[in-house]
Amino acid sequence: MSLTRQEFERVVEQVLDELPDGIAGKLDNLVVVVEERPPSGEDLLGLYEGISLADRGMDYAGVLPDRITIYMESHIEMELDRVSTIEEIRRTVLHEIGHHLGIDDARLAELGWV
Repeated sequence: MSLTRQEFERVVEQVLDELPDGIAGKLDNLVVVVEERPPSGEDLLGLYEGISLADRGMDYAGVLPDRITIYMESHIEMELDRVSTIEEIRRTVLHEIGHHLGIDDARLAELGWV
């Protein structure tokens, strides 16, 4: 089952709104956007671009915001039912936030964020 663009964006916003304060407070200088498709030839559900909090040094200042992109069509093309699609969007958003926080894939798997 597919979601409209508005429904998809609402799910992404809901995931962000439900983050615990301890995590939400670490999302300064970060934008989260929804795009239709990943770059040509890429097979991605989401992408984090930036310098993770774990890798920022004392000289980190005056930079453009980090960016998380969630790809709508990649999720829809999985052809999951509505509930499973929403859960996959949630998992993808959390996974990319994990990268922003500096959490590696092994730890993300332990947390269920993959």
